[in-house]
Formats: sequence, structure tokens, C-alpha cells
Amino acid sequence: MLWEEDKKKQPFVVPDEVADLVFKIDCKQIALDHAYDLSQAILQELPWMADEEFAGIHTIHGASTGNGWQRPDEDDGGFIYLSHRSKMHLRLPKSRHQDAQALVGKVLQVGDSTIKVGKYQLKPFSPLGTQFSRYVVLHENETEQQFIERMVEEMAKLDIRLHKALCGTRNEFETDQGKVQTVNFMVADLNPDEAVRLQKHGIGEGRKMGFGLFIPHKGIDAVGGGAEQTHFDGTS
Repeated sequence: MLWEEDKKKQPFVVPDEVADLVFKIDCKQIALDHAYDLSQAILQELPWMADEEFAGIHTIHGASTGNGWQRPDEDDGGFIYLSHRSKMHLRLPKSRHQDAQALVGKVLQVGDSTIKVGKYQLKPFSPLGTQFSRYVVLHENETEQQFIERMVEEMAKLDIRLHKALCGTRNEFETDQGKVQTVNFMVADLNPDEAVRLQKHGIGEGRKMGFGLFIPHKGIDAVGGGAEQTHFDGTS
């Protein structure tokens, strides 16, 4: 006779092969549409980032962005006003963390603004089941339904089964390739492994401009503003 008791599940350990570096910055204000200019400024200092598959550059956000779901209005001349608590986040593989130290002390010219870069702290990925991206790139003339269907396919390639998702507002960015349309996108009910995998790989193009990068959110039910929630049965 063989009798094995079920072993207790081991707590999930977040892999550290890719993580966010959170830099202190000294900057009073920055253009609302700064994704391309910030990307160029950082790539000028860290040119090796362009060839790093999992590297990403988050856009900078102030305190009034609704936990990241809503973009600030353009009432203040198209600028985001920053406090001393504002940070700059870079997503980098562990093998490049030391190389990113070269940014400390540099002054970046981002459009009409300057950003003095301070020391950084390491922020590991989160295993939380709700993750969102402020900006996922839309294809030309893509409807919301077509976008959702594409997201189901893209996440399936990452071995992520999408059960629950929510699209938010659309935004437009100027880049060297012209205007880029994006949409807020949140997913929920991920298991810890899926959540970390999504943060590592992201979705779509434009990682170096902050597009398709996912970060944890406290919960899909906390999002308001008339965004529409979509459920999936996993058969799409």
C-alpha cells in the first residue's frame, strides 16, 4: 500500500531575472506626451537598452492620475506637475541593473523639461492577480472587440488564459513614426505565475516608450469612469 499525504503548497517566489528600477528624480513638470522624448533621452545614456528584449521605460506620472487608470487632463497646457515623490521606472533584466547605475547623477533633457536622476531602488514584480497597462498600442482602425480578441491571442502565446479584462480610455502619442493610438487595458483573475509572466513579457510593441508594460493594480472593481468590463469563458 502506498499513501502519500498532500503536501502544502509552497509559497510563490517571484523570480528576480527581470524587475523595475525606481529612480528618484528632480523635475517640476513634464509634458503630458513625453513618451518618445523620455525614451530618446534614456537610450542616449544607455544605448544597450535598445537591444534588450525585456527592457522597458515607463512614462512618468504625477499624483493625480487615478492610480494610473486615467491620464491627466490637458487643462494645464499639456503638462504633468510632479512632486518630490515622483519617480522614474525602468524595467530591466537583472544582468543590466548595475549598468543602469550610469544614469545616477545625470540630467536628462526631455522635451522642454530637465530631469535630474537620483539613486534607485529595486522593485520586484508583483504576483497580484490584477494587472494593468496604461497604454497598449492599438492597430489602425481596430475596434474594441478586435482589440480584445487580439489580446486573448497574444496572452495565449504567453500561456495566459484570459478570463476577465477591461478597456479604458484611448490616448494618442507623437513618435518619430507619427501618431500612435493606445488604450488602457486591465486584466484580472491571473494566477501569480501568469501575473509575473505578463509583467516580464508585456503585450505589443513600444516597450521603450512605456507601451504594453503591465503593473499591479489593487483590483478591477476599483476602476470607475464608465469603463466597460468584459468576461471570457476561455474558449475564444
